[in-house]
Amino acid sequence: MNLLTRDVPPRSAWALEQAGIHPLLARLYAARGVQSKAELDDALNLLLPPTDMLGTTEAARLLADAMAANKRLCIVADYDCDGATACAVAVRGLRMLGALNVSYLVPDRVIDGYGLTPTIAERVHAQGAGVLITVDNGIASVAGVQAAQALGLQVLVTDHHLPGSELPTAEVIVNPNQPGCGFASKSIAGVGVMFYVLLALRAELRQRGMFDAWPQPRLDALLPLVALGTVADVVRLDPNNRRLVAQGLRRIRAGALPPGMAALMRAASRETAKATTFDFGFALGPRINAAGRLADMTLGIECLLTDDAGRADELAKQLDAINRERRVIEGDMREMAMEMAESLFDEGDEPPPAICVFDPDFHEGVVGIVASRIKDKLHRPTFVFAASSAPGKEHELKGSGRSIAGFHLRDALDLVAKRAPGVLLRFGGHAMAAGCTIAEEHLDVFEETLNQVALEWLDAATLQRRLETDGPLPAEYRRVDLVEMLHHEVWGQGFAPPVFCEEIEVVSQRLVGEKHLSLKMKHQGQPVDGIWFGRTEPLPAKVKLAYRLDADEWQGQKRVRFLVEGAEL
Repeated sequence: MNLLTRDVPPRSAWALEQAGIHPLLARLYAARGVQSKAELDDALNLLLPPTDMLGTTEAARLLADAMAANKRLCIVADYDCDGATACAVAVRGLRMLGALNVSYLVPDRVIDGYGLTPTIAERVHAQGAGVLITVDNGIASVAGVQAAQALGLQVLVTDHHLPGSELPTAEVIVNPNQPGCGFASKSIAGVGVMFYVLLALRAELRQRGMFDAWPQPRLDALLPLVALGTVADVVRLDPNNRRLVAQGLRRIRAGALPPGMAALMRAASRETAKATTFDFGFALGPRINAAGRLADMTLGIECLLTDDAGRADELAKQLDAINRERRVIEGDMREMAMEMAESLFDEGDEPPPAICVFDPDFHEGVVGIVASRIKDKLHRPTFVFAASSAPGKEHELKGSGRSIAGFHLRDALDLVAKRAPGVLLRFGGHAMAAGCTIAEEHLDVFEETLNQVALEWLDAATLQRRLETDGPLPAEYRRVDLVEMLHHEVWGQGFAPPVFCEEIEVVSQRLVGEKHLSLKMKHQGQPVDGIWFGRTEPLPAKVKLAYRLDADEWQGQKRVRFLVEGAEL
């Protein structure tokens, strides 16, 4: 692994420090492109205005008219954490704004597949809905939208995924990535898009005189859900997304969060008063996602919607149990998939440009997680396939892919579709994560075509595993209070959490739990403990390590420890 040190523009670091930012934070922020303290202001009034997002004004009018006519509004959600939080934001927000008739429907990963399908449209119509609203899906649902409109439904698509060559014929589309939209935050999550639609709807209702007789609803109460979905979907934390997350965290830490989120924090043994973005990504997000992977995402959405603390606790415990089951299934499957991936090349050789693995026993609910693990270890774009368990679709394979920096996965699938017509039955996604469905008989063609695209697109620099770091940690900053200060900040995709790097002396090392390396080290001559999760091979006595800071509690005493991320060997 090549450990790189981020450049720290001295003028930016100096300006931030002079503005009162802690010297360590000033250095970290400057390395991430922040030039002034004003850029760190997370005030709500600095959010990009809803009018910047194409379609929000028309969406607000459509919804306001539907509410005035007391039409039933039905949300069609997605079965990941972004989709679940977007659904909860939509239902809660519409009810806050006076909608009396709001329901939701979430597709089943196995039976329905992804997005708004004609079958889903029929189920929405059967509920008696007049308006169908997609959240975190719909931009690729050309047939589903047509089917819904043929049944007399008005369709509002809210999504953030990249559109295909053909847009659906919905009454309104709100998606910052659609042609002609000038919204600056192209990386906003699906939950953020729905939040913006609600902001526009409130403005429309205000203009219609709706709030003359009663106080204007405070939509900022939805920000904890927006923050959770944004971080869990691993979208880039640009300035607008960072403000959304920071505002959500502030409310959570103050105890102003839905009972379901509080219950999930307790189930994960996390403290709301000390909530961090890491809690979203590694505690709450996986528990909600587990419902969509192994059971029914309705559980996750209900947990986020309920205002009954007792019911919230009950649902959070169910989600926690499902997540434990997911870990067991994932562990077994990951081991098998890793062996299959490593069998594709001889020991000592380089892996193929792209990795594709399939086994009839794989569970389709965890293929994405397993693809991510293989990608992390082999540093190659990876697809893991499982047989569809949907009735009548047994011949189909559902694949989930994860990519490396410099290889746009959805664009790669688009090229595969052009070069091998008919192989991809469905596909969609982002640069770093995508999904597709193929016939089992076409697996070899898919693998061959994807490998050819990867061979053409990937160069030596892209294939070199690199980790950007923040250089050495001054010894005086190796303190628990500074660890807590760092954890308090908003970190995530595109605004990476601090990783320090320097040569460290390894005093002793041993395996714990058979798969983690526990370390006793000397950092600049002073003792410090560390752990490298998932590493079993021993380290040399002196080694250049990349590590994150953590505060470990032992016998009532908090101590700094290093969480090792990589080594230059």
